[in-house]
Amino acid sequence: MNSKTKSLLKIAAVIFAAAVLAYAALYGFQIAGYKIIPIKDAIKLGLDLRGGVSILLEAKPKAGEKITDDKMTGAEKVIRNRIDQLGVAEPLIVRQGDSRILVELPGVKDAERAQELIGKTASLQFISADNEVILTGENVVDAKAVYGEQNEPLVSLKFDSEGAKKFAVATEKYLEQPIAIMLDDQIISAPTVKTIITNGEAVITNMPSIEYAAELAALIRAGALPVDLEQRQVTTVGPTLGADSIDKSLKAGTIGVALVLVFMLFFYRLPGLVADFALLVYILMVLTIFSGIGATLTLPGIAGFILSIGIAVDANVLIFERIKEELRNGKSLRAAVDAGFHRALTTIIDSNITTIIAAVVLLYFGTGPVKGFAVTLIIGIAVSMFTAITVTRVILANLVSARLITNKKLFGA
Repeated sequence: MNSKTKSLLKIAAVIFAAAVLAYAALYGFQIAGYKIIPIKDAIKLGLDLRGGVSILLEAKPKAGEKITDDKMTGAEKVIRNRIDQLGVAEPLIVRQGDSRILVELPGVKDAERAQELIGKTASLQFISADNEVILTGENVVDAKAVYGEQNEPLVSLKFDSEGAKKFAVATEKYLEQPIAIMLDDQIISAPTVKTIITNGEAVITNMPSIEYAAELAALIRAGALPVDLEQRQVTTVGPTLGADSIDKSLKAGTIGVALVLVFMLFFYRLPGLVADFALLVYILMVLTIFSGIGATLTLPGIAGFILSIGIAVDANVLIFERIKEELRNGKSLRAAVDAGFHRALTTIIDSNITTIIAAVVLLYFGTGPVKGFAVTLIIGIAVSMFTAITVTRVILANLVSARLITNKKLFGA
């Protein structure tokens, strides 16, 4: 096999891989039980694009109490449990600082019910089989996941002195009967009393895993928290406004990409055409990664994506300008292409790393939309380095190596 044939095969392999990626991204397919979902069905839309309710809650401790990380974690568990009652498939619950929780509920139409359900104080009760209230959350001192003597996962409960007395009477009265533990009028566990408990310490057995036990313990602790959740800010985004944002974002993105494609083709000719192909591959790869990681797309995320498209093109501009310089210095096409990529490589890596560092800082210290922007930007930059350095180089270098392109004017020189 001669060098020309090898070069053509490499170009064909890149084009074939891009075609497979495009088909998978647009239509999806299934191989040996593994299913790839089309991008339009896999990428989730955030509150600002889909519409819904955003609620900012702030924890307020009772007199003499402090807000701890454990209490805030428990509050998050309670909120998530309540949101399940609303039927929200993709809620966003994010801690902001030490005492605030941001809750975003895409697609929720009944804003008043959402506010009422999420904002109320947790209500924990231990209920007997005949609907007698045995204990409340105020009697629970602690609840935690532990391992038993047989290394089985358990939930360990500890009550205050008043609760210990009530629980001793209840366990004697309801021996071999279930006692339901209810949080916000929902049963979260219903263990059966196996023995009379007089020391104020009990365990819940038959936990399927230690993770399940930890989840149940967090819910029980949350029901006993001495904190109220106060609504600091409520924002409602209508579905019409969200749909309008999607339309405008798609229009802006399409126009922006089209202008970039025309610019590259006009100023850089053949390399510009190759860069346009690499840019389309870049867009498909980024969107496929978004769908693969289950990313939620928001307006800041779209902004980060469009910005990363500009960064991807910028890498190609650096490379092509280096190639033109080498051609003006009298080098052959093959030598100019190799030198252009080699000389631009360090500059591209340095500039992208500095941008990634800034994005990582945003990701670490930012919240909500800022994090979404940072994640989108980081993924975009990483993929752009691959498409600019690998895809563009493979096609351009092999076109020259196969002597399919011999006219320097096609490179704008």
